[in-house]
Amino acid sequence: MQEENNPTPVDNVNPEPASSSAANSKPVADKAVAWERETLERLVMAQIDEQRSARRWRIGFRFFWILLVLGVLWFTFHHGKNTASTAHPTAHTALIEIQGEIDAEANANAEWIIDSMRQAFEDEGSQAVVLRINSPGGSPVQAGMISDEVKRLKALHQKPVYVVVEETCASAAYYIAASSDKIFVDKASIVGSIGVLMDGFGFTGLMDKVGVERRLMTAGENKGFLDPFSNPTKTQKVHAQNLLDQIHQQFIAVVREGRGDRLKETPEVFSGLFWSGQQAIELGLADGYGSLDSVARDVVKAEDIVDYTRQDNVAERLAKRFGAAMGEAMVKSSLHLMPSIR
Repeated sequence: MQEENNPTPVDNVNPEPASSSAANSKPVADKAVAWERETLERLVMAQIDEQRSARRWRIGFRFFWILLVLGVLWFTFHHGKNTASTAHPTAHTALIEIQGEIDAEANANAEWIIDSMRQAFEDEGSQAVVLRINSPGGSPVQAGMISDEVKRLKALHQKPVYVVVEETCASAAYYIAASSDKIFVDKASIVGSIGVLMDGFGFTGLMDKVGVERRLMTAGENKGFLDPFSNPTKTQKVHAQNLLDQIHQQFIAVVREGRGDRLKETPEVFSGLFWSGQQAIELGLADGYGSLDSVARDVVKAEDIVDYTRQDNVAERLAKRFGAAMGEAMVKSSLHLMPSIR
């Protein structure tokens, strides 16, 4: 009976330890949330700082390239025009080189050669202008512009123009030479090729073999003229030949005007053939043998030679390269600013 009066273990259970544990876990959870938030904020700020830094670098590099290109262009403008930009009061022979292909994109282009000729003619010390030519030809348009300017400057300044041929003076190069007062060659030089050509490739046979079909749509029946993947019509061939014949006649007229009675015309002279320097003299396409030094000494009577040739100098080459590099850099930078999906 006494055992019934004793309290049971259930009556002595204290609820305080459970409530104390719950109270302690709440600060721990708050600290974890705060740490996660702080870590996330740090990551976001680090990303923002990195983007700002990258943007500053891009802007800095752009300004660097712009300043560099402007500096190179300024140097080119002030120092890259011509190797003989200053006047030479003493008597001398003015030299202009025409080397390589005659083309608007090559060093032997009408703009540069005409600019050099003008400086040479305007220099009071120059007694004559010598064009030293080593060229297989090129653009008839560029050659025509140079030829016209040779004749104009000769009449304006009353100074003779001589041509000295090195290895080759053919096609468009001879177009220019014919406008000079005299042409001097080496006996083994290649001279002539008075003709015009238009070349290309045709792939229609190959396309038939491999089963490829050309699908060309045009507005204008001749808009696809000279397309290498289509056969030209008879009318188009006739048109092209008439075009070539017309330019050929322009070439012949320049040669006849320039060479005059010295030219001994034969059926082959204007056929596009070329000859040695010795044969060129016999045909009246050249006047005699001579080098730059001998012409300056014996013909011009001014042994001092001043080179007026405009060169693609270091500054201009750097300007071209830096311009291309800047363009590439600007494209890459703009691509970084464009949205993308990864």
